[in-house]
Amino acid sequence: MTQATPNAASRADAAPAPHTDTRPSLADVRALFDAPLLELVRRAASVHGQHHDPREVQCSQLLSIKTGGCPEDCSYCPQSAHFETPVERQKLLDVDAVLEAAQSARDGGADRFCMGAAWREVKDGAEFDRVLEMVRGVKKLGLEACVTLGMLESHQAERLADAGLDYYNHNLDTGSSHYGEIVSTRTHTDRLRTLDAVRGAGVHVCTGGILGMGEPVEARAELLWQLASLDPQPESVPINALVAVEGTPLSERPPLDWSELVRAVAIARILIPRAVVRLSAGRTQLDEATQGLCFLAGANSIFVGEELLTTPNPEPKSDAALLRKLGLEPLRRGHDAARP
Repeated sequence: MTQATPNAASRADAAPAPHTDTRPSLADVRALFDAPLLELVRRAASVHGQHHDPREVQCSQLLSIKTGGCPEDCSYCPQSAHFETPVERQKLLDVDAVLEAAQSARDGGADRFCMGAAWREVKDGAEFDRVLEMVRGVKKLGLEACVTLGMLESHQAERLADAGLDYYNHNLDTGSSHYGEIVSTRTHTDRLRTLDAVRGAGVHVCTGGILGMGEPVEARAELLWQLASLDPQPESVPINALVAVEGTPLSERPPLDWSELVRAVAIARILIPRAVVRLSAGRTQLDEATQGLCFLAGANSIFVGEELLTTPNPEPKSDAALLRKLGLEPLRRGHDAARP
């Protein structure tokens, strides 16, 4: 491994200290799924208040910088080349177009800009160089920068760190016992290997999962236990509800019951107290009261903008109105001090 750059080292130094308390067993986590829901929410709210300002919500915006044609066969994903879906393929965007979108996101109140490419893995070359330029440009705007590009090697993670990347997203998706029912083109171990490369480069880890894919409750417990067992724990944990898209193998799955999402958010907050818990895909299926309960249970980030990669997201005006109604404030860290 090459010597860490000052930027990467400073990010590592600034990261939360590893959670050294005794971690719960898988059986302990499974028991949380049987606890009374409101009791669980009260406990999670207490934990949340100990580690975060409960009035603040980080607003992130996500842009698909390369859409469709992915060789993976993830059963939930409309960007897979294995399925006939409404998603149209799109080549990697130009840097200027991405930075224009990032500027618009910042002007609209976003604190973090995330870029996703429908790749199986990062490949060295001109396209990866273009992504690195995007990361540098986003940082100059004073935004947190996150990318999700599929699997990557240690030297590629280091190049992303050199460019100033804050977070790399690579979800575990579901518990390892259910993983083979959802994806066959890469393994659960492959995902953990990528997270190790990200952590080794000094970049913060963003990893979570998707609920409502036909998984048993044991697999949900396993997913959250696996996330909590990472050492150090992830700094960012997206909790997604399946958005069933026409043409995917999971297109006929019924919507996730609201209480199951609230429960997962609360358990994630209890198990991973220092992380930003991100209420992510599937928010269009939730009414305002359910979203408010998720915030009470410890969610402290949402994605804003009209689209999440290729699936719908609540209207920006409705998000702003909801935050005002709940007395929550968008986090505006770093906007007045854009990095050179």
